[in-house]
Amino acid sequence: MANYLVTGVAGFIAARVAEMVLDAGHTVVGVDNMNDAYDVRMKESRLKQLLDREGFSFHRMDISEWDDVERLTFNVERLDAVINLAARAGVRASVEDPWVYVDTNVTGTLNLLELCQRQGIPKFILASTSSIYGADAPLPTPETADSARPLQSYAASKKGAEAMAHAYHYLYDIDVSIVRFFTVYGPSGRPDMSVFRFIRWITEGETLHLNGDGSQSRGFTYIDDIARGVILGLKHVGFEIFNLGGHENITMNGLISLIEERVGSEAIIQHHPFPKADMKANQADITKAGELLGWEPSVGLEEGVSRTIEWYNANREWAKELKIR
Repeated sequence: MANYLVTGVAGFIAARVAEMVLDAGHTVVGVDNMNDAYDVRMKESRLKQLLDREGFSFHRMDISEWDDVERLTFNVERLDAVINLAARAGVRASVEDPWVYVDTNVTGTLNLLELCQRQGIPKFILASTSSIYGADAPLPTPETADSARPLQSYAASKKGAEAMAHAYHYLYDIDVSIVRFFTVYGPSGRPDMSVFRFIRWITEGETLHLNGDGSQSRGFTYIDDIARGVILGLKHVGFEIFNLGGHENITMNGLISLIEERVGSEAIIQHHPFPKADMKANQADITKAGELLGWEPSVGLEEGVSRTIEWYNANREWAKELKIR
C-alpha cells in the first residue's frame, strides 16, 4: 500500500485520480484551496464523494504558500509520491490575471518539488498542457515538438513548471513524469469547458456561445482514460514528458452536432470573434505513452459524450444553475 499526495484534489482530473488510487487500496492525502476559478459548487460536489472514503484525508491549503506546504510534513505519514494536479487552468482567463497563474503553476510546483527534496519523496508527477505547443504544432503533435513559444500566460507558466521539475530531477534525482493534457471531458467536468457548456446550453434551450466559425478542432479524451494515464505515470522513468489525451479529433461544429443528436434538441448559436490566445487545433501523438507506460484510451467520443449527458441529466437540478463563462 502506498501513500500519495494529490494536489488540486477537488478538481476534475485530480478527483478521479484520487478515486482510482483509493479503489486500488492505497491512501490519499488530498489538498486544495477550493478557489473560485470556476463555480466552487462543482468542486464541493467532487470533494463530497471523497470525504467519506477510507484512506482519504483532506487539507484545505494553497500550494503557492510554502508555510502551508511545509506544515504538511507534520500532519501526514511518509509520502511515496506527489501527484501535482493543482493548477490555475484556462487560456483566456490567464490573459486577465497572469499573476495567479505564476503563483499556482510555477511557485506551487517549486514548493512541492522542494517538499520532495527535503522529505526524500522519490516520485513527482506534474500536470502540464497541450497549450504549451503554441500556434504551429504539427498534428498529431509529438512531445518533441517546439514548446518554446507559448501563446499566453497559462502555457508559459506550465513551461516554467516543467523546467523547474527538470532542475529538481537533475539536482536531486527525483523521478519525474510530466503529463501534458489535451482536452479532457466527462461527468463532473469543468463548467467552463466546451463539453459541459454545450450540453447545458443545448439541453436548457439557452444560447450557445461559439468563438469563431466552429471549424477549430480539439483532440478529446474521456476522464477515466486520463486518470488511468496519470496513475501509470507513477512508473519509474527518470525524467519523461508524456502526451495524455487528444487522440480523438473533432471540430466544435462536429461536437455541437453530436450533442444535438444525443440531447434531441437543436443549438441556438451565437458566434463571437476567435480569441488570439486560443489554438486553432490540437491533437496528440500518444505513441510514447503507449510504449513507455502501456497507456491507450478505451472510451470513444460518442460513448463518452453520452455518459456526460447522462451525468448532466442526473444532476440537472443544480448543474443547470452553475456559473459558466
